[in-house]
Parts: sequence; C-alpha cells; structure tokens
Amino acid sequence: MLLTSPAWSSESKVVTLNLTQSWVGITALAVFIIAYILVIFEEKLHLRKSKPVLLAASIIWALIALMYHNHQLTDVVESSIRHNFLEYAELFFFLLVAMTYINAMLERGVFEALRSWLVTKGFSYKALFWLTGLLAFFISPIADNLTTALIMCAVVLAVGDGKPQFVAIACINIVVAANAGGAFSPFGDITTLMVWQKGIVEFGEFFTLFVPSLVNFLLPALIMQLVLPNGCPPPSRTQERLLKVGGIPIVILFLLTIITAVSFHNYLHIPPVFGMMAGLAYLKFYGYYLRRKSKTWTHSTENPPGSTDDPFNFDVFTRIAHAEWDTLFFFYGVILAVGGLGFIGYLSLVSEIIYGQLGPTYANVLVGILSAIVDNIPVMFSVLTMNPEMSHTQWLLVTLTAGVGGSLLSIGSAAGVALMGQARGQYTFFSHLKWTPIIALGYGASIWVHILLNG
Repeated sequence: MLLTSPAWSSESKVVTLNLTQSWVGITALAVFIIAYILVIFEEKLHLRKSKPVLLAASIIWALIALMYHNHQLTDVVESSIRHNFLEYAELFFFLLVAMTYINAMLERGVFEALRSWLVTKGFSYKALFWLTGLLAFFISPIADNLTTALIMCAVVLAVGDGKPQFVAIACINIVVAANAGGAFSPFGDITTLMVWQKGIVEFGEFFTLFVPSLVNFLLPALIMQLVLPNGCPPPSRTQERLLKVGGIPIVILFLLTIITAVSFHNYLHIPPVFGMMAGLAYLKFYGYYLRRKSKTWTHSTENPPGSTDDPFNFDVFTRIAHAEWDTLFFFYGVILAVGGLGFIGYLSLVSEIIYGQLGPTYANVLVGILSAIVDNIPVMFSVLTMNPEMSHTQWLLVTLTAGVGGSLLSIGSAAGVALMGQARGQYTFFSHLKWTPIIALGYGASIWVHILLNG
C-alpha cells in the first residue's frame, strides 16, 4: 500500500499512501466534483464560488489526515499542508496588492476618465471595435484581464445603445483580446502569475508569447469586423470626466511596484511577492501624503473631514477592503483542494494518461480546451502540481493555451462571465458560441506560431 513519491519537494523523498482506490480517495474526488458543480452554477444558485471549494478543501484534507493518522504518518500530512498553504499565501498577498492598486485607480477615476474620453470622441463603430480590443490587449498585461474587460465593455455599452449586434461582436472581441493580452505577462492572468512564481518561466521569457498572443487576438478580430455596422454612434452628451487628484501618481507607483517585484525576483532571487508588498508600502505612504493634504484642504475650506467634495480624500485601507475577497478565498479552496487530490495520487494518474500517452503538445492543447469548460486556475495548478517532464517550449505552450483557451466559450474565463452579466441580453453564451469556430481558428494559429517561433 505504501509507495515513495516526491509529495512536495524535488529534493527530498517522502513516504506517502496511494489512496486513489481507497474510500478516502473516492470520497475526496466526489467532494471536489460536487463543489465544482456548485461553482459552475454560481449564477443560477446565487452561491458565492468560494463557499463550496473552501468546504471541499477542508473535507479533503480532513479525510487524508484521518487515514494518515491511522498509519502514524501525521507529520507527512502537516508538511504537505504547510507547503500548499505557503503557495497560496504568496499568491494571496501578490493579488491583494495588485487588487488594491486597481481599486485605487478605480477610485481616483483613472479608468472612468479613459472610458469617458473614448465615448466623447465620436469614433465610428469599426474604430471603437479596434480601439476597445487593442486597449484590452495592451492594458490586461498590467491590470488584470477582468477589470480591463469590464472597462472596455462599459465603453461599448455607452456607444452601442440600439445596436445589439455591435455590442455582442465588440464584447466577444474584448474577451478574446483581454485573455490574449494576459497570456504574455505574469501580471495579466492568475495562471501566468502561478507559472512565474513557481520559477518555471522567467519574467522576460513570457514576452516570447507576445506574437502568438497577438495572432490569437487579431485573426478572429479581422474576420469579426466584416459584420460590424457602418457609420458612427450618435453624438454622446456625456461630459468628459477628469482624473481625481493622485490618479496619475498611483499609476506610476503601480508601475514602480511591478518593477520592484521583477527586480526582487530577478536580481535578489527572492519571491516577487516581497516586491509587491514593498509596492503596497509606496501606496500607503502616498495615501498618508494625500490624507495630510486633505486635512489642510478641509481646514482652509471649513468642510467636514471626509467630505465628498474633498479632492484629496483617500484611504488606502478602504481600497484594501474592496479587494475581491470571494475570488481570493476561491483560490485558497482550489489550491488546497487540488493539492489534496495531488497528494492522494490522482494527479500522477492524470499526468500518466494525458502527458504520457498523448505527448506534451497534444496534452497542452487539451489543457487550453479544458480551460474553456473548467476554470483555468485549477487546471493550471493541476499541471504545475503534476510537474510533467517537458521542454521549456512546452511550458510556454501550456501557459499560452491555459490563458487563451478560455476565450473559446463565454463561460471559459472570468472576463466572459462578467461581460455576460454587464451586457445582459446582448452578449450571451450563444452569441459567443456562434463565433467559437473563428476563435478556435485563432487559438490553433497562435499555437502554430508559438511552435514556429519558439520551438
């Protein structure tokens, strides 16, 4: 019943139990499947996705601990849980800082000013289609692809009133562009961030995926533009909105934070999350400066503290509180639950079947297709946990496919799901599905270009 496997470290061997055929393994797998079915039907059930996976992770590890306790191997379980929790902690604090900056930029009106500028400039439908797509592609590597897609969708809805066909096509283009843009940067998607933090792909190496990602976006866009309506939207009466005080400095501080995280990782060889935490300190000190200016302003104008008219009113802890906590707890549940299934032995079996029999190229293409049905985060974490033996080109390929594969269906990425809610009735599952063959053409072309350039 016992076998030797590297449960969490490539340097030390530990004794683990093969529980794949036991009642513990089968029960744990069933618990995970039930939890993920509840995640898939989140919109129908109105049940936050973090709740079922949090419970599933706890049940899975409790079952494992029970079995290992019976075999006097509790230390093995404790060490493995600590390893998985450390992986989550690094991801948690990294994302918390990034989300805080995005919330700060939202509060300071950075994205609203961009949206307002696009709406008031009188661009044609075709120009707006390309502008929103290109901006989604180039902003998502820095900001997350979900926020980018929501901002661009707001532009499309503002100018596409009465043109549901334009809204649907433009939203599909935004989803494809945001996912493609996030695939060539560690900051663009959770999956790329996990690959970078794992040390498998260095920061600069992600940019070798730029051309394949661009092809993934451009090929479907060139075909979809053929059905766009002619002419321009009616003139907008919306007043162009200005940035609040501190908007541009916070953008600069965010870029400086990214540079710090990359430098810490590349030159000091410490996890990039420490650079991100240093970047949070930058924002905190700048927030302190704005608070001091706020006190001066309220004193000179005799307005009460915290007045809505105060241009300097900014609280960094409020921005932290507005982080996507459901998403952060969802990541905890996924990482611990998938880690538990890997510890049981299921991921080794999957690795043997997929990577051993299909080969890395077909397996990595399949990972991308699977990402369109199941969230790409557990899929990518499973691949990282399996750690199949494959070349650097193949690791870049799975990074690409896991990032852009979600564009094949509207439910395949957070950006698609969010836009279905934002453009309800205009951008739907079936309006996206109609263009899936064209998006799949871009998906296949991006893989071919990657192998051609980087193989």
